[in-house]
Amino acid sequence: MTPSLSLAPSKIVCVGRNYVDHINELGNQIADQMVVFNKPNTAIATQLLSEHNGEPLHFETEICFKIQQGRLAEVGVGLDLTKRDLQSKLKAKGLPWERAKAFDGSALFSHFVPIEQDDIAGLNLSLIINDHLQQQGNVELMLYKPSNILTQISEFMTLNDGDIIMTGTPAGVGRVIAGDAFKASIMCADQLLIEVSWLAV
Repeated sequence: MTPSLSLAPSKIVCVGRNYVDHINELGNQIADQMVVFNKPNTAIATQLLSEHNGEPLHFETEICFKIQQGRLAEVGVGLDLTKRDLQSKLKAKGLPWERAKAFDGSALFSHFVPIEQDDIAGLNLSLIINDHLQQQGNVELMLYKPSNILTQISEFMTLNDGDIIMTGTPAGVGRVIAGDAFKASIMCADQLLIEVSWLAV
């Protein structure tokens, strides 16, 4: 299915360092607290960019939830695009990540579908690039499960209806190359819930 720009969250709340293998592949350490950062709604796009203002972009595929009445009401799949070189420089100086994470075009989403709370634990994510399995992960591998993420965010931030939570990425991240064909999907047990394709430009 082709993604659309019909989403209108007041904000996108992102969780970092939520999969051990991804933490290790970037040479990071497991944080004492859940890592949280925001993207503005202007970050949402339908076109998968390989560069932004001349800087190369890296992909991170994530299980995402849309909030309704304080609940994880709908699930989708998203790409968190990152200026990895810039992020590394900012982290080394102890500076915020927004310049590397919150730029226009840095968030892409599939459509969202309703999800029962009991089914969240069975969600599985995969990303295929040019017919090659690039990323795969599931809720079981998360350091912070979706319900815990919601609880912790709600302790210090109001989540409005339509807001989106991105729950972190498994190992296998890499650079977006123009011309590459991306296909991301979400399974619940053996049922395909979401499948979306992007062609990088």
